[in-house]
Amino acid sequence: MTTVPRVSIVMGSDSDVPTMREAAAVLELFHVAHELVISSAHRAPDKTTAYAKGARARGVQVIIAAAGYAAHLAGVVAAQTTLPVIGVPLAVSALQGVDALLAMGQMPAGIPVATVTIGVAGAKNAAHLAVQILALSDPQLAAALTQYRTDLAAEVDKKDAALRNS
Repeated sequence: MTTVPRVSIVMGSDSDVPTMREAAAVLELFHVAHELVISSAHRAPDKTTAYAKGARARGVQVIIAAAGYAAHLAGVVAAQTTLPVIGVPLAVSALQGVDALLAMGQMPAGIPVATVTIGVAGAKNAAHLAVQILALSDPQLAAALTQYRTDLAAEVDKKDAALRNS
């Protein structure tokens, strides 16, 4: 039996997979079903459009879209669905992802792409944001998220205590 993905992680190239596996790892931590997909706004526009238009019907609730350079993937996906789209800019160009960050952040009114920071930190935060969105209607996930944040705070306290005792 195949698990229906609640979050879909789409990226423009196979070179993006290592970075976006970091997003998948966060989703796995919270036991959120997900998928990884390669599609391209420029090289496979029909596939990308079909993917975005069909995501809701397949059970997807949030899409994470990662791309570098002009980074049109997130915007193209957002234009074809009303699902929340979280953009992850990738540092693949000479501008180290700033071009992708600006492209994702400059969407026209009415077609938003929630944009996180560049690279691995952005991939992780995109997954955390997806979990927060899903937790709005999932009390079990909300409780897991609360526990995760409690654990993060406890880790800070532990490190602070170790510093003070050194």
